[in-house]
Formats: sequence, C-alpha cells, structure tokens
Amino acid sequence: MIDLVIGRLKDWAIRLALAGGVALAGACGSGGPADPGTFAAELALLRAQKDQYFRTSSESPIPPDRREKMLPIPYFPPDESYRVPALLKVAANRPVAEMPTSTGTIRKMQQVGVLEFSLKDRPLQLVAFTDIDVKNFDRLFVPFSDLTSGTETYPAGRYLDLDRTATGVYVLDFNRAYHPYCYFNATYECPYPPPQNRLPLPVRAGERLPK
Repeated sequence: MIDLVIGRLKDWAIRLALAGGVALAGACGSGGPADPGTFAAELALLRAQKDQYFRTSSESPIPPDRREKMLPIPYFPPDESYRVPALLKVAANRPVAEMPTSTGTIRKMQQVGVLEFSLKDRPLQLVAFTDIDVKNFDRLFVPFSDLTSGTETYPAGRYLDLDRTATGVYVLDFNRAYHPYCYFNATYECPYPPPQNRLPLPVRAGERLPK
C-alpha cells in the first residue's frame, strides 16, 4: 500500500519543482496573480508540467501502461470566479476525525479549523485538516466533494492543499483542485471527504473526468 501522506507531499513537491520561476502564492496562500492573463498562464504552465511529470517520472502515480489513456489530465477551463478568499476559524481543541479511505482503512486526522467563504454568492464552509502526527500545522489538507462528484469529477471527491498563513486569511482556488492519487492507481490510500465537506453546488473548476 502506498501511503497517502507520501502521495500528497509528492504532489506538492511536483508543483514546486516544476513551477520554476512561476509565482505560486496564488495557489495556496494569501497572494495572487496580478491579472487574468497571468492567472490563466500560470495554470496552463503547471498543468502542462504536471502532465509531463506524470508521463515520464518513475514516481508517477499512473502505471506506465495507463499513461497514454489517462494523460493529459482533463481540466475545467480556468475560471477566476472559483478563486475566493476564506477565513480560517481555528478549532480550540484540535478534534480528531476518523476518515474512511479508498482501501477500506480508517485514517485519523486532526481538524485544524473551518474555512468560511462565499462561492457563487453562497456562504459556505470547509473543514481543514492535517495529519495526526503533525505538530506545526504548516500545511492544511482540504478534501471536498460537490455536485459534480460522480458525474464530472471523481466520485470520491477532490483535494486542495493550503500553506498555513499567519493572518488566518486564505485564497481557496478551486482551479487547483486535484483528484487523489487513487483515481490514477488503486494502490494509493486516499481518505474520503467527510459529509460536512460536501458542497451543495457544482464546482466546475480544477481536475475533471474525461468528457
């Protein structure tokens, strides 16, 4: 079994390593691209480079005999309306959540807090987590599902990763939402988003299933 944490860290490392000179503040922190052209260009670059990594790397989650079929990764078109500010309301006692996973096991994760935001003029929230043995909470894991799950996107949901900010203010960029590695390879262990992280609207941004 391939560990979820390794998979997520590799995904983040891929994005950092492949981005080169591209500013990634808009992906997970509180900054952002200067204009729509930059926004679309950064997404296009990262998506092309992720495809290249998945196609050629020995650490690609996609088995070699499936790469031709599964690549390039399909995406919804870039849409800045799915890039919204959010405020993290930190949980006082770091409750432990038990998440079922794609391999039938239970993964324990710490609840860091709740991200409150507005999307398509609707007030919404998502619970942010970190791994149970993490002490510094520098990285937040935000699994979610929505009304595209099972039709336009992977039935088990998608993920966002965020860099922890000092202000508690974040940018949720659903254009960066990605399918868990178990979508590409069933040997990966991926937690399912909890019921409270099911968004009651379609999120047509980020990775999608083939049409």
